[in-house]
Amino acid sequence: MTEANQHNLSISKKNKKLILAIFASFLLVAAIIAIVTGVNPQKKSTQNDAAHAKLRKSTFPANAFLLQVNLSIDAAQSNMYTLSKQKATNTKLDARQKNATVDCYQNYDRIVSDLKEVRAIVNADTEMTPQAAQNVQTKFSSCLTNQNSCLDGFSHSRNDRKVRAASSSDLANVTVSCEKALRMLPSEQTAEMAIGLKTTNRKLKEDDDSIEGGAEWSTDRLLFQLSSLTPPDVVVAADGRGNYTTVSAAVAGAPDYSSKRYIIRIKAGVYRENVEVPKEKSNIMFLGDGRKTTIITGSRSVAGGSTTYQSATVAVEGQGFLARDITFQNTAGPSKYQAVAVRVESDFAAFYKCGMLGYQNTLYVHSNRQFFRSCFIAGTIDFIVGNAAAVFQDCDIRARRPNPGQTITITAQGRSNPTQNTGIVIQKCRIGVTSDLHAVRSNFSAYLGRPWKEYARTVVMQSSISDVIHPAGWNGLKGRFALSTLSFAEYENSGAGAETSRRVTWEGYKMITSATEAQSFTPRNFIAGSSWLKSTTFPFSLDL
Repeated sequence: MTEANQHNLSISKKNKKLILAIFASFLLVAAIIAIVTGVNPQKKSTQNDAAHAKLRKSTFPANAFLLQVNLSIDAAQSNMYTLSKQKATNTKLDARQKNATVDCYQNYDRIVSDLKEVRAIVNADTEMTPQAAQNVQTKFSSCLTNQNSCLDGFSHSRNDRKVRAASSSDLANVTVSCEKALRMLPSEQTAEMAIGLKTTNRKLKEDDDSIEGGAEWSTDRLLFQLSSLTPPDVVVAADGRGNYTTVSAAVAGAPDYSSKRYIIRIKAGVYRENVEVPKEKSNIMFLGDGRKTTIITGSRSVAGGSTTYQSATVAVEGQGFLARDITFQNTAGPSKYQAVAVRVESDFAAFYKCGMLGYQNTLYVHSNRQFFRSCFIAGTIDFIVGNAAAVFQDCDIRARRPNPGQTITITAQGRSNPTQNTGIVIQKCRIGVTSDLHAVRSNFSAYLGRPWKEYARTVVMQSSISDVIHPAGWNGLKGRFALSTLSFAEYENSGAGAETSRRVTWEGYKMITSATEAQSFTPRNFIAGSSWLKSTTFPFSLDL
């Protein structure tokens, strides 16, 4: 080997060492970066969460918000005083107008109770975490609903509307206060349905919260075992072989503000009474012997002098109400206008294998978060009505025979402000007719819904729709009311009535084509189902 060759070899070896050294340095730097950023992802996530919380805290004006809460409470309390005075001094009010005054007082009392809860939530969580924000948004959404319930009680006749106009000037405007508070919530929180979307697609198998009745017999057996192992607190029996003979008496005997489930077993029979579960009675469960054998029935109606609100055979306000294997009925008939079988204001309320039978306004999903599973719901006009955040899953929804000339509408949703987290969602249900309508269904037009208030929101998805539904699908009120502001949608429905080629062309109607968008209306996201549905022991599915 020549001296030149030896020199070249030496340079080559030095180059290799230099390259190896650079490569080793690169690996070392990469390892350090990995250690800093990847070894403790939980720490990084915690840091990000902390930063996000700090951002929330800086953007959410807790003190100003609490001031608005207090102003809303003061306005509602002022109205309660005014209404009490009006009822005592105004001798010109007829029976229904007096009832409407009572409705108003009750609705304002509910506003005060709800907003005091909001005050406690904000004081405990000034950063307004997503869960706290959803609870607060629900309470303020209910505030607007309760205000509207007061006004709606004076809308059944021309004289009623005159009384409303005359008294409105004496009432503080709670709507303005509640709307201001809703607008103050952080923007990423006000669309509560987005909270669960971030985690749905990466949900782990062991984290599956669903109790889906894939094999319905096994689910029913589990529920039967749970009911058998948990004896009822009291038994209602019409024949006297229980603790009470009326459901109302059993409710009155239940503890106030109970954190434990209080089971009222209602044996087979027909109970002719009007029942109220007031807001003080929480976590009550009605457990019947079967939808066709345990029936609570009444016949109050607007035509008979009631308001829609007071016409309910059963009215439920206390939080966490459950009902299973029981029917709620209003027999007023198709000529008596609004006549409610059950009115639900309870937050986290759930119904399983229940019947709701009536004609106009059969089921009043008034406010808060509600879930209905495997229920049978029948009526004629607006027979699912209200402004709750309500999800119906695996239910039979049946139009029944109305009076000649009447138009059948399944839903009438009452969202009055776009910041309310409310709406009616019908998922994996069967929409059809009862036997009395079947033979003459061609004589009547039936629609999935119409807007009750300006920002009405109704979604029908993954459901079977029979030919009773008109090809247009949806019906309007007068003129173009709400047609550009409502939110009506359909997703992956089937059956003769699901054909969409001739659907309405309103600005507010759409066909949902994205599973991600549809997911926002599932129990997981629309009613925060992962936080409470499992505790009901009823079957449910959180997702599509």
